[in-house]
Amino acid sequence: MDHKSSAHAALDGRTKGLKRLLPFLGPAFIAAVAYIDPGNFATNITAGSKYGYLLLWVIFASNLMAVLIQSLSAKLGIATGKNLPEVARERFPKGVSIFLWIQSELVIIATDLAEFIGAALGLYLLFGIPMLPAAVITAIGSFAILELQRRGYRALEAGIAAMVLIVVLAFAFQVIAANPDFGAVGTGMITPRFDGVDSILLAAGILGATVMPHAIYLHSSLTQNRIVGRNEAEKKRIFKLEFVDIVLAMLIAGAVNMAMVIVSAGLLFKNGLVVEDLDVAFHQFGTIAGPVTAVSFGLGLLIAGLSSSSVGTMAGDVVMQGFINKRINLYVRRAITTIPPLAIIISGVNPTSALVMSQVILSFGIAFALIPLILFTSNRKIMGSLANHRITTTLGWIISALVVGLNLFLIVQMLF
Repeated sequence: MDHKSSAHAALDGRTKGLKRLLPFLGPAFIAAVAYIDPGNFATNITAGSKYGYLLLWVIFASNLMAVLIQSLSAKLGIATGKNLPEVARERFPKGVSIFLWIQSELVIIATDLAEFIGAALGLYLLFGIPMLPAAVITAIGSFAILELQRRGYRALEAGIAAMVLIVVLAFAFQVIAANPDFGAVGTGMITPRFDGVDSILLAAGILGATVMPHAIYLHSSLTQNRIVGRNEAEKKRIFKLEFVDIVLAMLIAGAVNMAMVIVSAGLLFKNGLVVEDLDVAFHQFGTIAGPVTAVSFGLGLLIAGLSSSSVGTMAGDVVMQGFINKRINLYVRRAITTIPPLAIIISGVNPTSALVMSQVILSFGIAFALIPLILFTSNRKIMGSLANHRITTTLGWIISALVVGLNLFLIVQMLF
């Protein structure tokens, strides 16, 4: 049975259990890759080494927010058969659409920078390959992942899921090696607290690194034509099944981010080491817990960078097609977007500083993705029976205000 027929069999109630769920798993895993990109490595390792388990609750809260945000994006695609940029193009004046396209492309370039530098740094740490050739290898690797997309979205989803699994296993191993205090981990997860202005800044950074504008644009395009509901009732059933996909993917992304903080707290903070550079963290992990721990950290960084760089390219394709109704070949786009990271690597900027700066640029873009998303998904004319419940819309606006406010605070602190 092909994918479409197995999906309709599930919707008609002809399949049960896990078999019913399988056709709907995948889109959220591609979007979730954005939640474990190298920008997160930088903020999480710093948070763990400076404050131990103190900020784990920020990751927990960020991931709950991510579940709501990604589910709104997926729902928009299911309800309208269009992605978020396409709906924006129909609803907003042309000038607004062009502005939204330009800022989203800038955000994607910043994201790409983080992912590229992360993967190149992973190659450098694992194999001693200098940063420039490592960046070229990263570019070739990301072309290979895009080739999967040409073979159909199931091949791409399987490839990305396999890469996510490698990252999960790498961090599971590191957590075992770090031998953390699980009592303190539990407390850190459920007790909201700070320790001075610096910890608030880091919390804003963690949140900024978690909620990704390009993942919001992309998710709506991954669900828009994947399984088309024949009526309102069917669309509701599709959304319920896709919601399971979102919860699973976000749980995994959240666990990986928490693992980064836990490993950093268990190995660095416990030994009184404050580490902000990923290469320093790699060497310290090797010294404290042995080479296998360091290698699994480098491997996690490499795979996370590679998989998320291809997702950034796909998101770029979606925003261009959606906002201005133009398309360029994916490979041409990939080639163009490798130029800024290569230029930064040639200029010799500290890779971790570049990662942190990219997160600040990302912060600018969140409002421009979140606000239209909530406006559209709460509009019954656009969404039909899948329009947001009033509570969902209220939660959405609260999260938007919080995320945008924290990011503005972060930008002001960075500049002054």
